[in-house]
Order: sequence, then C-alpha cells, then structure tokens
Amino acid sequence: MLISKLWWVYFVLASAAVAQTKPVVREDTEWLDVWLPNTNSHDLPRVLLIGDSITRGYGPQVEADLKGKAYVGRMATSKSLGDPALLDEVALVLQEQAFDVIHFNNGMHGAGYSEEEYAAALPALLATLRRYAPNAKLIWASTTDVRQRNHLETADPKTDRIVQRNRAAAAIVQKENIPTDDLFSLVRGHPDYHAEDGVHFSDKGSGILAAQVSDSIAKLLH
Repeated sequence: MLISKLWWVYFVLASAAVAQTKPVVREDTEWLDVWLPNTNSHDLPRVLLIGDSITRGYGPQVEADLKGKAYVGRMATSKSLGDPALLDEVALVLQEQAFDVIHFNNGMHGAGYSEEEYAAALPALLATLRRYAPNAKLIWASTTDVRQRNHLETADPKTDRIVQRNRAAAAIVQKENIPTDDLFSLVRGHPDYHAEDGVHFSDKGSGILAAQVSDSIAKLLH
C-alpha cells in the first residue's frame, strides 16, 4: 500500500514537472469567472462547480435546483488541463471556502494541447482537488459535444477530440473511484439543445444539463 501511494505521488509530481517544461498554450482571450454565494452561511453543505462557459450556463439553474439543500458556487475558466495556471486557479478558489462536493469538468478549451498531454495532466488536477479540499466528494463530468455553427445537425470535427479526451479522463477517474456525470451522452443526440454557435446551449439545453448535474450532486449530499 505504501509503495502504491509513493508511486502515485511520484507520478503526479513527474506529470507536473513535464507540464512545466512544455510551452504554455494560451488563447487570445483568457478569462476566469468565480461565483461564491452565501459566504457567511454555514448551515448547509457547500458545492463547487468547476468547468467553462458551459458550466457557467447551467450553473444558476443548479444553484436554484439545490436551494435549501446546498450553497452552490462555480469556477468557470478558459484554462485547460496542461496549463499549470489551471491548478493555480483551482487552488485559489478552494482556499476560499471548504466544499463538501466538487463537480468538475475540463476539455472544451486547450486545443493546443494533444490528447496525450491532456490526459497526462489530469492526475495533477486530482491531486490539487484532494490537497485543498480533502473532505470533498468528487464528481467528474464528461465534456459536451460541438455542432457546426448554424448547421446544428452536423457534428463539428472538434467533437472527435472531445470523445478522445472523455475516454482518457473516464479511464483515470474510474481507477480513482470517482463517479461520472455523463453530460456528453445526455446531449450528443440532441442538436436542438444547442445554441446556434454549436458550442453553447439554449435555455432548454442548459436546463436539461442542470437537471442532471443537480441530481448527481444531490445523491452525494447525504
């Protein structure tokens, strides 16, 4: 058991070291959106949604769905696995409050990182979550598909990369006994859930995502 734990620590540190030596790939516009409601209240469990603009879209409905059951915050960012700044942002937010459940997703951004680099960086994210939120129950959410802009019936080629990233991430979290919220399968066969840009979701689509996210979190609140 001790050897196994030591090997895990070595793997995480080695992955982080490799990530640090590679050039950091950034988008033309980078952003971070943090929302932490009811910061002075401590009578309910606290939930954090980690993701991107998709998470930002369904986040308010999840907060409403779980009203009276939990305080729901979010951390939405353009940073991708492979970018060490993602770990810094996550650590920053986790040090602000103690969370009971963390529902996390990453995979839409970071086109400059290969799928192998993406998968290799996931253990460092898990280590960061466990370091700064050791008592939190984790849920990993698969990344949603992308449709062609203004031609929603046609899948965008980026979806092929998302499938590969989801498959790699699913294998890792399964070994870590982290439950999966399969948002990809929920929406893939429903182009009508998407907004016209093909990436984001309509009010209907965001509502359907929120319902499943809320349900997956509610199962862990007790």
